[in-house]
Amino acid sequence: MEIIVKPIITEKMTKTTEKFSNRFGFIVNRRANKIEIKKAVESLYNVKVDRVNTMNYNGKNKSRYTKAGFIKGKSSDFKKAIVMLAEGDSIDFYSNI
Repeated sequence: MEIIVKPIITEKMTKTTEKFSNRFGFIVNRRANKIEIKKAVESLYNVKVDRVNTMNYNGKNKSRYTKAGFIKGKSSDFKKAIVMLAEGDSIDFYSNI
């Protein structure tokens, strides 16, 4: 089971990271718990994690009218984790670009 799906790099998360320099967001596997998320971030980025907060999001129902008719669907459910690192640690998502 892959724990970390992808980091969250949005305007809102960037503002949070600028305000609190030790908080970073990740989309994680829905079955992962806080302990597994902590171990995965520590091993992947070589940092010390102090705290992990998680949030579950339900997918939204989507519908649209097209030439072929009415189409219904749903976006995926996901789980978000906000990771708080120890003082002095940081993660640079843009170093590989």
